[in-house]
Amino acid sequence: MSSSPPNPPQPPSSGAPPTPPPSAAPPAAAPAEAPAEEKSLSLVERFRELSTSTKIAIAAVIVVILVAIYIYTGRVTTDDAQVDCHISAIAPQVPGYVITLSINDNTPVKEGDDLMDIDPRPYEAEVAQAQANLDVSVAQANSAQLQIGLTRATTTHSTSGASAQQQSDTADYSSSQAQLEQTATANLQVAEANVASKTATNVRAQADLKRYQPLLGTDDVSKYQFDAVEANARVAKSDLEAAEQQLAAAKQAVSIATANAQSAQARMSRSQSLYLETKAREQQVPIAEATYKSAVAAVERAKAALQQAQLNLGYTHIIAPITGQITQKSVDLGQYVAAGQLLFTIVPLDKIYITANFKETQLANVHPGQHARIHVDTYNKDFDGVVDSLAGASGSRQALLPPQNATGNFIKVVQRIPVKILVKQPDDPNYTLRPGMNVEATIFTRSHAAQNAQ
Repeated sequence: MSSSPPNPPQPPSSGAPPTPPPSAAPPAAAPAEAPAEEKSLSLVERFRELSTSTKIAIAAVIVVILVAIYIYTGRVTTDDAQVDCHISAIAPQVPGYVITLSINDNTPVKEGDDLMDIDPRPYEAEVAQAQANLDVSVAQANSAQLQIGLTRATTTHSTSGASAQQQSDTADYSSSQAQLEQTATANLQVAEANVASKTATNVRAQADLKRYQPLLGTDDVSKYQFDAVEANARVAKSDLEAAEQQLAAAKQAVSIATANAQSAQARMSRSQSLYLETKAREQQVPIAEATYKSAVAAVERAKAALQQAQLNLGYTHIIAPITGQITQKSVDLGQYVAAGQLLFTIVPLDKIYITANFKETQLANVHPGQHARIHVDTYNKDFDGVVDSLAGASGSRQALLPPQNATGNFIKVVQRIPVKILVKQPDDPNYTLRPGMNVEATIFTRSHAAQNAQ
């Protein structure tokens, strides 16, 4: 289908106003419809109408904003932090004069290095004296141990001998008593009866002799009969004398037997006393054992004294307990030092850490193991670290004069709690961290280490 081209517009005449073409819209209608169409478009449609580069730029800005928010809301920072470490204070354990000094101010030392020596001569003498006392105690203990065996053997043999002697003397006393009561007494009785019999016979024989003597003068009896009577009288008299002698001998035997019995009784009493004495001596055995135990205790005491003297001698030689740097040196060669006197300190520069005093309101998400960044003011340099632990109490509570909040004048103050941060030591010796340096500590509470710790 063909159409005729539009007629070109005719230039307006000078006397009449220009007539607009019939197909053109009125000029006021177009601006009024455009705002209505823009309002009807949504933000999503507008975003879709943007170019690809514009969309990428907007997305990048949003991501950067979100990352910044994430980063800066996941950290806590404080400038109330210092480099810290466990400083070793060196003090002598024995007094004396310093004879060797191998250090100077700020001297670096290693563990086991010789630092100084105190005059050891008095302590060497103490060691020698303690050794001599130990030797004496050992000798006394050995003597006491031998005395136990000697005392036990002596008292045992003495008791056995005394017991045997007591039994023998008791038997002798019994025998002598039986001999006195039986043999000697019976013989005495027989002798007395024999004397009585012989006396009667002699009395009768003497009476017969007296009767026959007148009869011999009158020849009433023969000479033979008289001689017989006279002989009987002499025999009777002799028998009486013999019986009297036997009686005297029996009495003497009784006296001897009595003396023997008394002697046996005395021996028995003596042996019994000796036996009791030897039994009493047996108590010397536990006494000797107690003496030996006391001697052994004296040996142990002497050993302890020797060990203490050797320790004191060893204390005269002071070595470095740790590796570090000498500070606060206050001792000189030839100076007299007392036990416990501070001589110098050793700062272990290889074992430093950070003590950061965070506000209590900052520690809600702080845990051991979280990554930390340490900015050192001295070097204007950052170091990496990791949270080691949180203190058990706030700094004010551990102060020399802790606050008393029950006085009625309480003002709430945000407390600070020390946090220990282990810092990685730099390899460059020019960046050595020293205790007391001010640092700024930042803990990243959303670090991966914190998630592992949880």
